[in-house]
Amino acid sequence: MNVGGDGNAGVLVLVLLALFGWAGVVAVAVCVFRTLWEFLGLGVQAVWRGLGPWQAGRTDPRLAAVGSGEPAHLAHWWRQSWADAVSAGLAGMRAVWSALAHPWLNRTVRNLFQGRRASGVRATAPLYRFLLVVLIAPGTGAGALVGAALATLLLGAVLVLFALLLAVVWLSWAAGVPVLRGVERGWLLLRGIRVKCPHPGCYAPVPLALHRCPNCQALHAELRPGRYGVLWHVCRCGHRMPASRLLGRGKLTALCPRCEQFLPRAAGTMRVVHTPLVGGTSSGKTMLMAAMVEGLHSWSRQGELRVEYATVDDQRTQTGLNQELNRTGWAHATTGGQPRAMMLTVARGRRRRLLYLYDPMGEQVSDAERVRAQQYLAHADGVVLVADVLADPKVRGRLGPADTERTDRARPSAQGPWETYQRLTGELAALTGRRSRMSVATVVTKRDVLDQLGSLPVPGPRIDDWLADVGLGALVRALGHDFGAARYWAVSAHAATGTGPLESEQRRAAEPVLWLLAASGLRTGPLTGSGGSGGRPGRQRRRPDGAEAGRYSPA
Repeated sequence: MNVGGDGNAGVLVLVLLALFGWAGVVAVAVCVFRTLWEFLGLGVQAVWRGLGPWQAGRTDPRLAAVGSGEPAHLAHWWRQSWADAVSAGLAGMRAVWSALAHPWLNRTVRNLFQGRRASGVRATAPLYRFLLVVLIAPGTGAGALVGAALATLLLGAVLVLFALLLAVVWLSWAAGVPVLRGVERGWLLLRGIRVKCPHPGCYAPVPLALHRCPNCQALHAELRPGRYGVLWHVCRCGHRMPASRLLGRGKLTALCPRCEQFLPRAAGTMRVVHTPLVGGTSSGKTMLMAAMVEGLHSWSRQGELRVEYATVDDQRTQTGLNQELNRTGWAHATTGGQPRAMMLTVARGRRRRLLYLYDPMGEQVSDAERVRAQQYLAHADGVVLVADVLADPKVRGRLGPADTERTDRARPSAQGPWETYQRLTGELAALTGRRSRMSVATVVTKRDVLDQLGSLPVPGPRIDDWLADVGLGALVRALGHDFGAARYWAVSAHAATGTGPLESEQRRAAEPVLWLLAASGLRTGPLTGSGGSGGRPGRQRRRPDGAEAGRYSPA
């Protein structure tokens, strides 16, 4: 009996092994010839569809909405590429196991275990049903499961490789951000470009301006290589804008991020030279600035320079001032608060500069506290000290009665140049911290009146020596001591502006600005004449007796 039992057990084991072996053969056949490739194909298709939508105009719920701060879409590489990759990978995995569950396990394998064909048709012969249940169903179920597992592994390996390639692409874009920013920053530093707001009450540095979308007028504060795009940004309206000045960002309308007023288009493309004109009330600053601008244009007409107004507002301001000078012969005193810069682009050869000329109220330099409030002085590259010597008490004390009457008609300033300098110098050092490296161009105004005074010597080629002769030697010594460079001119803004201006005097009036521009690297030094600290050597004299009063000509 024991021998027979052992024999039956052995037969049973052999039968089971045969069944398992047959199920394995069926499973391998089903896996290799059907389920592996079917599941892998379904997974790849699901991944491909998950990377979509591929049809333009279709919405994608995965896209993040534009935030309330910057009105631009985040760059696809920044975060959306990973969101798309993860969602597509998960969609591929779900497609594989969903296909395993249905139709394979829930329909095909289930029908086989119930004695039905894979299509669901019930087998009529008992032996056929037995074969389906015992020999086909287990292997088919195992083959489907193994195929799904292998397809998952292969698809996972492909997704890992895809993730590595995506990481390389992400790192390439991310590396482009500091590279492009560094190139642009290096270009700005190499050319000495530092943008400052020219508008009153602001004068703030502008490391990155607000840029207006030309399509919807939205203001973009982050239009540079970054998370919103390396080469361009896409506005919420769909308009694409260059993200770097090297790619054309300078063509967009730019605004100061602090006061949101317009910046000149030339800002950020060339070095800015800030030049305030400092002088007391009625010292002739406004007329001198008008003469300087006309003088620059005079040099431009001779082909020595290329001069343009930076904005339409600057041209309109200068036109209005010229009309006033033509009508009355005088410029009204500057009013209002802090000044808006008059902006001009000045080019000689291949070098260009954006010139900011500030014409503040004379009252702004009447005391140290007001000077301290002139924040544009912190950006000054050089100063034009407007010296009305007729306002100095020592000079007026030397005038005779007739000359005193002529001086009063010239509307002398209420504050002399020495007093103006004392108010300016200490606060200028505190605001800039580099006064000893700055240049100061001292311009003696109202030259036409000075040439008519018999009580004073006629200004000669050395204006610094002439200032010392009339009692302002302390001013000359202080300027030479406190500033890196000092030069002197005597100009008649009245002769350079208004009706019938002298073009030679206009060019002379522009020399102080050209000298300061030369200090910034613009090759305008040859246009400033010679004669050392005294300015041009050419001497001016009064007209002969009988000539038109108040007019003079260069010698």
